[in-house]
Amino acid sequence: MPIHFGTDGWRAVISDSFTFDNLRMVAQAIADAVASAYWNRNGDTDSKKIVIGFDTRFLSDRFAGEVARVLAANGFTVLLSQSDAPTPAISYAVKHEKAIAGVMITASHNAPRYNGLKLKGAFGGSALPEQCRRVEIYINDNEEQARGPNLMDYNKAREAGLIQKFNPLNAYFEHLRTLIRTDIIADNPQRFVVDAMYGSGRGVIKAFLQGTGCEIAEIRGEMNPGFGGVHPEPIAKYLGALASAVSSGMGNFGVVTDGDADRIGAMDERGQFVDPHKIMALSLRYLVEKRGMSGAVVRTVSTTRMIDRLAKRYGLKLYETPVGFNHIADYMMQEDVLIGGEESGGISFKGHIPEGDGPIMGLLLVEMIAESKKSLVELVNDLLEDVGPAHYERVDLRLSRPVAKAEMTDILTKQAPAEIGGQKVDEISQRDGVKYIMSDDSWLLIRPSGTEPVLRVYAEGRTPEMVKALMGFGRKVAESVV
Repeated sequence: MPIHFGTDGWRAVISDSFTFDNLRMVAQAIADAVASAYWNRNGDTDSKKIVIGFDTRFLSDRFAGEVARVLAANGFTVLLSQSDAPTPAISYAVKHEKAIAGVMITASHNAPRYNGLKLKGAFGGSALPEQCRRVEIYINDNEEQARGPNLMDYNKAREAGLIQKFNPLNAYFEHLRTLIRTDIIADNPQRFVVDAMYGSGRGVIKAFLQGTGCEIAEIRGEMNPGFGGVHPEPIAKYLGALASAVSSGMGNFGVVTDGDADRIGAMDERGQFVDPHKIMALSLRYLVEKRGMSGAVVRTVSTTRMIDRLAKRYGLKLYETPVGFNHIADYMMQEDVLIGGEESGGISFKGHIPEGDGPIMGLLLVEMIAESKKSLVELVNDLLEDVGPAHYERVDLRLSRPVAKAEMTDILTKQAPAEIGGQKVDEISQRDGVKYIMSDDSWLLIRPSGTEPVLRVYAEGRTPEMVKALMGFGRKVAESVV
């Protein structure tokens, strides 16, 4: 089965195509690609140093050890995380250690039967598309030439200093202390629940806030590679455990990170999910109004337009990108960006790496609540009165046949309605799929999947009725695909 890299790596089902043999082949291709003249270099980078981390999935630690053996055999010095760690902590370690690349063994928020590999660039974010393509080329070349991976005995590599164990959290925490105002949190310590979803964010927020006086109850923080039978994705339908913990009085609100802790979600004291749209909008407002910060704002095409309304108010430049944090990262590396984020919960802000980071956004939320002396419910209500209302829904609709993205985009543009739900269609965007923007700032986004017969439908309306009308239109489109 051919191995294809997505936006920043490879994911597959464990023991189906995610096997030790295939992983060694990928690791060899990474070694070849990093050593090639095509891999971008800067003067600050140690071209022979690579950082490796792993999450809590089945065999992740063993898979990471195998990648380390291959890279060591190719002459690289490998810094291998001593235990499971968040993806953003590993990405930060790549930059901090001046390594040329990083590898994170994780399938992020995917189902428990998956594992994967994320490739990281020297700048502390997902490897560039051309770097991922280069790895794919070497995978194919090595297969054609029947060239297997170089392998070094693990203990010999350790003795030779080619595999060194390290704790990525030390430097990561030191960096976070420059970005999170722990003094504000210590002045008004919070009592809340952290839901690690059995992922590699476990213990991180609690450890960082030690000594601030916060009372933190962590749930789903033990090692459970099956994730309790749910996808480790911080969306409402998988957060029954967090809702129960908050409603039973374990804390006044909750924060949640996904399987590899690069995404954030939250829950208010009523057990209502606070989605990343609201978290990003609250963060933007706080960074400008309370911290006096400025810079461009970047959001994906599927993220709330509350962001647009705030950016306009503050006179900040706003960029809209296709779905995927790699597009946001491009802006973060090119110019002065205040905050960038996407609807799935990957958010980062000024001064940090160009990578979605669940723990830092959870900590910023705690700081906002401490500073405001309000509850999370009050903060959200205040936001919605200020720049809302904003009601959001997303659904993935299965189609009877696969549809080419370009073909579907063409149909949706040519057959665009004049109005939906009594609101005129003011603008049509083709940035990623087709997005109809209404005269009242409501919108409907229809994105055909590039890999399966699925239509992803996203809607934001100023009223629940408008969201219903928009989603109804999206369902009709799916039914019309025969």
